[in-house]
Amino acid sequence: MKVRIFLRGRRRCISLSASLLLFFLFLFPGHLFAAVEAQQAEEIVNGQCSTCHRFSGEPKSKFELKAPDLMWGGVKYQRSWLVRWLTGKEEPLYPNGYRWDVSRHPDRHMVLSQEEAEAVAGYMEEHFQDPRVKKNPIDLSNFTEREAAFGAEIYKQYSCQGCHQIVEDGKKVGGPISANLYDSGNRYTLDWLYRFALNPQDFTPHSGEYLADLSGLGVRYIVGYLMTLGVKDYKYFEPWKTEHFQKADAGRGGQVYKKYCTQCHGPKGEGDGPGASGLNPKPAVHAKMALDQFPEDYLYNVIYYGGKSVGKSSMMPDWGLTIPPQDMADLIAYLRSTFKGGEEVAAAPGKKAAAPGDCPQPRKTKKAPSMFLGKKNPLKATSANIKDGELLFQKKAKPLACAQCHGKQGNGKGALGAGLTPKPRNFTCSATMGKISDGQMFWVIKNGSDGTGMMAFKGLKDKEVWKLILYIREFAK
Repeated sequence: MKVRIFLRGRRRCISLSASLLLFFLFLFPGHLFAAVEAQQAEEIVNGQCSTCHRFSGEPKSKFELKAPDLMWGGVKYQRSWLVRWLTGKEEPLYPNGYRWDVSRHPDRHMVLSQEEAEAVAGYMEEHFQDPRVKKNPIDLSNFTEREAAFGAEIYKQYSCQGCHQIVEDGKKVGGPISANLYDSGNRYTLDWLYRFALNPQDFTPHSGEYLADLSGLGVRYIVGYLMTLGVKDYKYFEPWKTEHFQKADAGRGGQVYKKYCTQCHGPKGEGDGPGASGLNPKPAVHAKMALDQFPEDYLYNVIYYGGKSVGKSSMMPDWGLTIPPQDMADLIAYLRSTFKGGEEVAAAPGKKAAAPGDCPQPRKTKKAPSMFLGKKNPLKATSANIKDGELLFQKKAKPLACAQCHGKQGNGKGALGAGLTPKPRNFTCSATMGKISDGQMFWVIKNGSDGTGMMAFKGLKDKEVWKLILYIREFAK
């Protein structure tokens, strides 16, 4: 049966089925296109994708599969990444191939058109969920840069780099065995990554996946860290910019200090609390420190996450789960308004001889392992390298600029140094500095010095450490 319609005087014959299609298209355009897309996606998934991937059944070892299981693919990947992957705009996930026991070459994946990829991504979101993957308890809106640093440490501590690659200092590092992770923050959903971290064996049993003994906080740190990788200009939470700090009251903070801090630091911040006699290193003497000059993030981190979080003594507890947010803000306001000691002013600008008694200094730092002791600085003492080292020393080194302890003049009399026992190293003392090798300095900067106030700067890149050493050497010339 056919019907006849007329358009602009021209007679055209259209079959009844086509007429009905047009009719429904005008009435339900979105639904019709969605149905067509779903049918197209289903044909691609069942006809092409399923030749390698499984979309149902129980998890199996990768050594029994051709390609990764995707029965949970709709909740595992961020849609935007999945579309880029299906259209061939992402590099291979497995540097040596998924089945590296069969072939050591990256797998070649079929490439779809943009329309097909969008349809398949939508189809997977609708059909391939996993009831085990639920809303996770991690709130990344309050995830801090310090927590990301903890996650990076856990990543290395639990040997994740043995199988997965990330990018450090512009280079890919880690074993190219499993999926690369340097873009994980753009690839995986937070819910799936959290559930996977709880027990990878639930998804890839007997495939070489490692089950780490992590606390709830540990899972938060490493999952949060992985969700930052590859994300340009990731926006970290900065607690010191919240409403609690805008309402901070130093008077209330004094009461908080009395309850929690005086037991070690003493009632007047002189480091003479009842616990001080048994501690090594001794508690910081706040009364001699210019805490009002300290960066906001440093004071918050050392109190909230503890001394070990900034490479200092683990005797300083992490008070974050104990002291409520407003009390924390009040406490920091009290510290800033009460303790304003400072760096001893140099008699004259520029390099100078050390004060009597400061040179030579007795050394308490342990000798570096032999593999470090013989290292020579690979960088030349160019003005550019020294300038970069100066910027790190005076302002940019994290968790705290070197000048805060060692002083702007390098004489060991910085704003924090006056409250530390033993005193920070005096870099102007050539009698001491001439006996310290480049390798020893590199090791101490990277790992800190037990029994002293010298923190570990694990986050500094090797090249940055060498530049720092070039600048530090200038003080004793």
